[in-house]
Amino acid sequence: MSDQPSEASRPPERSPEAGAQPEPRPEPQAPASTATAKTAETAAPAEATAPTGTSAGARAPAAGPGNPWQHGAGAPRPKNSAGDGVTARLRPPAPPLIRPAVLWSVLATAVLSALFLGDGLGVNLLIVAVPAALAAFFAARSAGRRLRPWTATWAIGGLALLAVPALRDGGWPTFLAVVSAFALGSLALHGSRSWLGVLIGSLGLFDAIVPGIIWGVRGIRARADGSRARWGAALRTTAVAVVLLVVFGTLFASADAAFADLLGGLMPDASFAEGPWRIFLFALGLAGALAAAYTAAAPVRWDGITVSPGKPRGRIEWALPLIVLNLLFAAFIALQLVVLLGGYEKVRAETGLDHAEYARQGFWQLLWATLLTLLVIALALRWAPRGGSRDRTLVRAVLGTLCVLTLVVVASALRRMDLYVDEYGLTRLRISVAAMELWLGVVLVLILAAGVFGARFLPRAIAVSAAAGVLAFGLLSPDGLIAEQNVQRFEARESAGIDIDYVKDLSADAVPALDRLPEPERSCALRVIQREVLHGDTPWYATSWAEARAKEILEKRPVQGDGRDCYRLGTDGVRDGYEPDDDGYDPY
Repeated sequence: MSDQPSEASRPPERSPEAGAQPEPRPEPQAPASTATAKTAETAAPAEATAPTGTSAGARAPAAGPGNPWQHGAGAPRPKNSAGDGVTARLRPPAPPLIRPAVLWSVLATAVLSALFLGDGLGVNLLIVAVPAALAAFFAARSAGRRLRPWTATWAIGGLALLAVPALRDGGWPTFLAVVSAFALGSLALHGSRSWLGVLIGSLGLFDAIVPGIIWGVRGIRARADGSRARWGAALRTTAVAVVLLVVFGTLFASADAAFADLLGGLMPDASFAEGPWRIFLFALGLAGALAAAYTAAAPVRWDGITVSPGKPRGRIEWALPLIVLNLLFAAFIALQLVVLLGGYEKVRAETGLDHAEYARQGFWQLLWATLLTLLVIALALRWAPRGGSRDRTLVRAVLGTLCVLTLVVVASALRRMDLYVDEYGLTRLRISVAAMELWLGVVLVLILAAGVFGARFLPRAIAVSAAAGVLAFGLLSPDGLIAEQNVQRFEARESAGIDIDYVKDLSADAVPALDRLPEPERSCALRVIQREVLHGDTPWYATSWAEARAKEILEKRPVQGDGRDCYRLGTDGVRDGYEPDDDGYDPY
């Protein structure tokens, strides 16, 4: 969608009423400064205008002396006039009357939601998302909004995230992908660019549910009053087509069993008992598509919400605590470099900890240190001195050094996790926190880049990095990686065993790796997955590619035995990460 205000949504200029011919009066000449300001405002590029609204009154904050993490100084943002309240700055004018193309797209979304979303998640999410995206596109075009690069980025990213449930079976990567897709779709419709705009805009679609329904009802009423004949013809045509399909489809299915199987596989299996659930899904799709279309036509300008910067501190008062923190980081990193370069024997002699225990002891502390460092950077930027170029240089030098040192801490934490995984194997929690730590390192790199090139794109760049991380996390198949790593450890040192009680609860993504295990470990690891994959009656549109591949593998080589051999399998009474004299199993 466009960041430019649309012609259709601008308030019309006032003109004299018909029959009233006022006497022409000479217009007063504006002062030179005012004329210059108006000329500059007219010539401003599209990127400087309001990012989401249909009015030019709400602009994104300019990069000025209020933010030391910028290059140059700019003019401070002018205050709003007395009559310009928060609601007036955020809420755009009402969108134009809903178009027929929008209505048909919304109806298609609702029908597809009722038919396909009741049996699970798979490619059906993409099937439902396409008409919803078309409804938003038609609504934005009718309101005069144009497609912008960032809008295309959010939209394409959101649709790409919906490919995760179509390809992978793991429930937790699917959940992250669906939530992230919703957030990116909301950002595509709002076009936010500031910190608060990106944060609130990712959830802003909820704000448009009620206005979208009201907008749709009003549009249907207005169009039905003037075109009752056309609506009647459309309903009659649809009814005749449905009757013909049902009658002849039933006859052909009765005449040929292969055609009946094909038709049964393609058509959703909706029983009468599922009526309330299907009605709910229809209403959910209808409300969601209307909210998306309404937002595309009249997005809320969340960038209008601004937070005033904190009171700037003196150079010594601001820099001294951060310099001390940098020195502490440097001392810790120096010790880490000694350890990483072969000083573990000294650490073991002094602490009695082996590699894995040493890694487990410090990873969580380093993860929290990374998170707290980002909080310190945010607060330091809020109260940083803003006197001129020297202050900006000081801020960049101190915070840039802190970012670089924190990146070394991130590398140390990931190295500790690698040692621990090599000793005890990979789990969902371990791979999740390692991915989180890796993304925090990417955020630090983006902050460093913002210190050099300017922070204009930093909020959106961090949002893109988060979405890209979730997409990569889902496509790489965490359950598949967990199974692969544990199988490799078992093959390398078979006497260590494999934690059957853990791997048997993985999703169908793990089947290709677990299929390489010898018997009886293979059958014990795949017994639960086989029961879910082969005996589950999941339609094609709710079946992922990983489930289809697992089904093919298990049909060729089904599990053996009745499961009694699984009780004697174990790792000599010790599970990975568990010591007999501990209080309990450590899930980390």
